[in-house]
Amino acid sequence: MRYLSQCVFWAVSCLTLTSFGLVNSADADTATSFNNNLDLIEIPVSSPQSENAGICSDRIRPIINNIIERPELSQGKWAILVQSLGGTNVYSLNPDSYMVPASNMKLLVTAAALQKLNPDGQIQSTSVGDWIKVTNLNSDNAYANVLLSYLGGSQSVQQALTSLGVDSNGYRLRDGSGLSRNNLATPRTLVSTLRAMYRARGHETFLASLPVAGISGTLKNRLRQTTAQGTVRAKTGTLRGVRALSGYVDHPQYGILVFSIITNQSINQSSVPIVRAIDDIVLHLSKLTDC
Repeated sequence: MRYLSQCVFWAVSCLTLTSFGLVNSADADTATSFNNNLDLIEIPVSSPQSENAGICSDRIRPIINNIIERPELSQGKWAILVQSLGGTNVYSLNPDSYMVPASNMKLLVTAAALQKLNPDGQIQSTSVGDWIKVTNLNSDNAYANVLLSYLGGSQSVQQALTSLGVDSNGYRLRDGSGLSRNNLATPRTLVSTLRAMYRARGHETFLASLPVAGISGTLKNRLRQTTAQGTVRAKTGTLRGVRALSGYVDHPQYGILVFSIITNQSINQSSVPIVRAIDDIVLHLSKLTDC
């Protein structure tokens, strides 16, 4: 009943949305006033099936393709990139397509902040490190927007990300939270940021700020009791018709896999099959093996 009341409230708040993907310029303000922590809305999705058998690495492409081609998801667009930490492609689909990434934009803002700010510094009597942890772990939109303002805006973020080797043409930053549908990012941008941040200045704070599958933050109730539990650190992204998940798989055989999965679907599409599909992809990545 709690889930139903949230969904009804959100549906009433979104009557002015267009029928697919984009909304008018008031959307971000409406979303902000509705809920400062949209990613925290719980979706009752059953855990993907966790089988013991591994997935042969040469089978991952058809497996992921079959997931995203499910009939209930056929009206949307997917953009996915999975790479090794060294940059070798594991799977790629529309990696350079501009997508509405929702709260995955927080990854760019927090990565930039750790290049420019001392984690032990203060923002409103809170350490920068703790501020970043709340921003990513809880997907706190207010914290993200304050952090962007504290940095001096999007130009400052661009400068910091460029220093990490992230192409400035791969994203459009309009706010820190990701609520604006004028934000755009490619999976390659997010993967490049994640790969750089694995060893960049502030990497320990950055990694600690990411939700862990089945354990913490906005991933606490996802991928539980599967091979992905405890091995996946990733940032969620949630808007009407938008779901994203970008982060790391700590794989026992392949080392660190870096991934970004973004889908822009109809705003009328149920969240349940979208989230289940994303979790199925991540689960299969966690089960890769040489055959």
